[in-house]
Formats: sequence, C-alpha cells, structure tokens
Amino acid sequence: MRTRRDRMARESPVMADTSARLLQLLSLLQQRPTWHGPELAERLGVTPRTVRRDVDRLRGLGYPVDAAPGVLGGYRLAIGASVPPLLVDDDEATAIAIALGLAAAGTTGGVEEAALAVLAKLDRVLPAHVRARVAAVRATTVSLGGHDAVDPATLVVLAKAAADGERVRIAYVDRTGRPTDRRIDPYRLVSTGRRWYLVAHDADRRDWRTLRVDRVREAVPTGHRFTQVDPPDAVEAVSRASGVAPYAHVAEVVVEASVDVVTARVPPTVAMVTHHPRGALLRVGADDLTSLIGHLVSLDLPFEAVEPPELRDMLHRIGRRVADAHAPGRA
Repeated sequence: MRTRRDRMARESPVMADTSARLLQLLSLLQQRPTWHGPELAERLGVTPRTVRRDVDRLRGLGYPVDAAPGVLGGYRLAIGASVPPLLVDDDEATAIAIALGLAAAGTTGGVEEAALAVLAKLDRVLPAHVRARVAAVRATTVSLGGHDAVDPATLVVLAKAAADGERVRIAYVDRTGRPTDRRIDPYRLVSTGRRWYLVAHDADRRDWRTLRVDRVREAVPTGHRFTQVDPPDAVEAVSRASGVAPYAHVAEVVVEASVDVVTARVPPTVAMVTHHPRGALLRVGADDLTSLIGHLVSLDLPFEAVEPPELRDMLHRIGRRVADAHAPGRA
C-alpha cells in the first residue's frame, strides 16, 4: 500500500503539469488561427513531440484540432460537430456576461430565454473579481431601448431559484406604487419582448401570482426548498394578468375568424383568445371603451361584443353616427 501511495505521490505532479499544459495549449489555439509546432513547443517549454502528444490528448477530449504538415503547416482548432468547453480570460468573461445580461433584459429581441439560461450557468462560476467588474459596468450603463428595464442579476437569481426549487424573498412594488415584502416560490419566467413576468406561488398569500420583474427591487434566496403542486399554465397566467386583470373594464368579444388568425393579430399580452363555436372569443381589458372599439375595428374582422352591456351600447351609438354620416346621397 505504501508503494502505491508513493507512486501516486510521484505521479500526481506530472499529471497536474500535463493538465495545466493542456489548458495552456488550448488557450493558445483559441488565440490565433494557426500555430506552428516549434512555436507552441517554445511557448509551452516542451519538445515538438510532446506538443503532438498533447494535441492527441485534446482530440481525445473532443476538441477538433487539425494538423497540416510542411513548412506552411501547423495546428489550428477546426469547426467541430459540437461545442467543446471554451477557455476565456477575465476581460472575455466580463464581456460575455455583460452582453448576455443585455440580451436577457430584452435589448436583443428573440434570444432572451437562451441568454438568461447561459447567464445563469455563467453566474455559478464567475470569480468574485469578475462579478465586481460586470456589476460596475451594468451600474454605469443606460439603455434607450423600448423595453422596461430589468436587472439581469435579478433575472439570474429568479431563474436559478425556479430551476433549483428554492424559495426567494423579494422586495416588490405593486402597480399602485406600494412596496411589499414577499416570500415566493418561482415557477416560470415569461418574456413578452417588452417586459419580463414571473409566475410564482406566494407563500404568504397561499396563491399563485404573476409579478412584473422590473418591479422587483431585491431578490434574495432563502435556502428553503419547495416542490410545486399543480402549477398553472405560465403563458395563460401572464396573458390574464397583463391583458385583463389590471383594467377597469373586461370585455368579451366574439370574432368570426379562427383562433390562429386572431392570435396572429392580437398578442397574448393584449387579450386572452380561446375557441368559440363562431370562431374565437377575446377576453380583453380596457380602461377606455372608446379606445377598445378602435382596436377591435382595426382587426378588420367581423365581431360582436358580448360583454359588458355599455360596450354594446357604445358600438350601437357610434355605428349609427358613422352610418348616418356616410348615408348615400349625403354631401
């Protein structure tokens, strides 16, 4: 046993040197399109034969390294069938984290969810000094985009909590401007392009809530683990919360067109669209019924207002005025 331990003790520095040299070799191959063998050997402090062996080791780990013989030949990283692990320095890691944060916050349309997933992974491994650099850049950066500002760090905390099943304590400002403290079990983050919503179970209110992430002032994991029971449809919950709940009037309108046609013209954040025997049923909120009528007419589809009664009365009055004003023979 002692002989085996002695042998392992003698071999471990060699194994460590080899691993460190492979990482250094990989970093060099990522810096330039092509390296000559003697150049790599000089940089690594080894022989060209050792470089060839290390290149074979990288290939065995899944890195596609091409080798061309001759004076003009050399080693280069090729395009592989999959993405191998990448080595980045502090400046590169900072740039990646900042770019992912901007994308996750909605400044780059269509990639928010993917950017958030990668940002959550990166956040687990960033060293403290790199985190500080990223935070400094974010704190001094202002965006003029058309989206509601969201702190990428808050998105990462909520995404990790939802994935890990960990309760979060948040400081939240409701739509009246009143600050509240809540203990929530995050379920899903939903991006509408303009803003982020969080679908979560409120532990204190014992009910599901849809919260705007731009109104979350602080999010702190508590360490308490949870298991979601009978979670709602996240998209439907956000549609109901953003298109119906905040408004003074809730209208039901039958549109004589298929659900696919209607949903192509009405975003899920504007109204809830479901099947109806005559086509599609819209449940939509509005503070101003006159503006709602304008939006309904702009659909350029046959429709009938079912609720509320004042919406039907207003449509009759406006319809009569329009018909009278455009009667045949009227100048």
